[in-house]
Amino acid sequence: MAENGPDLKELKKVLMGGSDADVKRVVADYLDNGVDAVTLINSIQICMREVGILFDRGKIFLPQILMTSAGIESAMELIMPQLESDEVSAPKNKIVVIGTVEGDTHDIGKNICTVLLRIAGYEVHDMGRDVPATSFIKEIKNGAEYCGMSSLMTTTMMVLKDVIDNLQENDIRNGVVVMVGGTPVTQAFADKIGADIYSETAFEMMKKIGNEESSGSH
Repeated sequence: MAENGPDLKELKKVLMGGSDADVKRVVADYLDNGVDAVTLINSIQICMREVGILFDRGKIFLPQILMTSAGIESAMELIMPQLESDEVSAPKNKIVVIGTVEGDTHDIGKNICTVLLRIAGYEVHDMGRDVPATSFIKEIKNGAEYCGMSSLMTTTMMVLKDVIDNLQENDIRNGVVVMVGGTPVTQAFADKIGADIYSETAFEMMKKIGNEESSGSH
């Protein structure tokens, strides 16, 4: 460990090229040495973004993506129990529909968001991954105040816009806060498609939701 904070280079190394046993050993070591779940998850999300950028640039390929995804899943098996043990107070009556858009099967980031939202007291309807726009709309019509969507591939980014367009066509856009994120998504893209909240990490998303609640916009 570094004197000014935990050195998490070993975590990134095993996530991008280690075995399942290596990942669990390194994560367990960090936890045993007092590194908290939030710090580890932030590091994992940074790694996810770097891997996504490398993939989009053709620097790495599908096997490396699958290896990193498997490593992250192994890491989260150890990290989530600690995160879920934290006590956080928040409104209990807000419903969030969340999912990874159609054509995209990456769900680690979405799963982290789901856990944090549930810890904070929100009722989360997790739609899973590869979710069609029509499925988001159908679930939102049941009374959701928030819609969270993730796109980890440039080829699926426009599905985010499809969902927003569908909300408008069904006259329910004004009653829903739309949140978007994922490696290729940017603030400029979120603004262009009319999303309400863009965030690079799950923790940033939670902060922005808190600001939304405080402002009383919804």
